[in-house]
Amino acid sequence: MQYQAIAKYVRMGPRKVRLVADSVRGKKAADAVALLAATPQHAAKPMIAAILSAVSNAKQKQAVVEDLRIASIDVMGGPVLKRWHAASKGMAHPYKKRMSHLKVVVSDGVESKGGK
Repeated sequence: MQYQAIAKYVRMGPRKVRLVADSVRGKKAADAVALLAATPQHAAKPMIAAILSAVSNAKQKQAVVEDLRIASIDVMGGPVLKRWHAASKGMAHPYKKRMSHLKVVVSDGVESKGGK
């Protein structure tokens, strides 16, 4: 059965978060959290929170936590804050502060009976 968690409006660009997500995709949930804890990138912290939230959702449904694997991690672009930086001669240069949405799906390898 699959269990998911979504972290929205993470204040990091999706490209940076995808680099961290690629390093843990397909691993066991406990191994992924241990690997991310030792990762120096700032995107590891919200990724750990999303994985632990998905594990907690699975635990609430009485799943065996030791068997959980990361089935998929989707990093989607969120809204963009458009800002301006003052430049010389009264001009302004635009820049974007990007956000990400994370969707973590963990699976215990057991298919559910019936339903969707």
